[in-house]
Amino acid sequence: MNLLRKLLFPFALIYGIIVWFRNKFFDARILKSTSYDFPVICVGNLSAGGTGKSPMIEFLLRKLNYKNISVLSRGYKRSTEGFLLLNGNEKAIETGDEPLQFKVKFPEAMVAVDADRRNGIEELRKRNAEIVLLDDAYQHRKVKAGFNILLTAYGDLYANDFLLPTGNLRETYSGADRAQVIVVTKCPKSITLKEREHIRFKLQIKQYQELYFSTIKYAEKISDGRNQFLFDKLIANYTVVTGIAKPEPFISFLKTKNANFEHLKFADHHNFTNAEIATLNTKEFILTTEKDFMRLKGKINAPLFYVAIETDFVENEEHFLKRINKFIAEF
Repeated sequence: MNLLRKLLFPFALIYGIIVWFRNKFFDARILKSTSYDFPVICVGNLSAGGTGKSPMIEFLLRKLNYKNISVLSRGYKRSTEGFLLLNGNEKAIETGDEPLQFKVKFPEAMVAVDADRRNGIEELRKRNAEIVLLDDAYQHRKVKAGFNILLTAYGDLYANDFLLPTGNLRETYSGADRAQVIVVTKCPKSITLKEREHIRFKLQIKQYQELYFSTIKYAEKISDGRNQFLFDKLIANYTVVTGIAKPEPFISFLKTKNANFEHLKFADHHNFTNAEIATLNTKEFILTTEKDFMRLKGKINAPLFYVAIETDFVENEEHFLKRINKFIAEF
């Protein structure tokens, strides 16, 4: 925690009080929260990014065998407003990078963006959506999802964090009580049973909750959006570009493949300026994340590739899916 964040501690306390009262008003139904008579599943977190929500959404799209499944996202930093149903041919600036990534990878799914989640859900239902996956809507209390999947990153557990702006929490970790399932993401594959039990204790898992552990699986090939290539295609001294919340695991993975690269780090969801694009166009070879690829494709003259990632459960994947399928079957 740097000095500036420590100095902002009083503001974190004020923020915490405001959020606490807001949650209490929703819990007491003083503030209205809309429930639904069809499956609405929320994937979210307590911290400000970097827990692996996008890979989890894609995992659910890949594993849930239902027709008319849809994804609703806010479309962070998009230039458009209101409800927008994606067709996959948009630019990332129009939709947000993650929703466009979902639509490109899963063209059969309905993917929409709307800052007003209630309106977005209503619009998707008009288009015969039977299941709605809410991307990053855990703090959007105006919508009451029937099933909440809360993510927290290994090594950065919400139980060890503090409220914004001193820490990275959007709300106090008592907000975790709203989740039916908690998934510790980005775990090492070798995580021990003793360590898992220690994390269970730290997170104070309730009797009605299930705790799971997952890891990030990186693709063994790089892609240009059309074709895949072995990592041998990487030239010496290539450039890695990241605009994600926590690029450290990605960088660590690349170092196992080839350590001879420069890393240009940008803020999460960064919209690249013309000057930055011009600088990137002087590079000989660029490797980036899939999310950044959505924002850079069509703008870069240099060879541009990305590494795809997937959520991979350490264990109990079938049990996790069974819990979700049971919820869906109730409707």
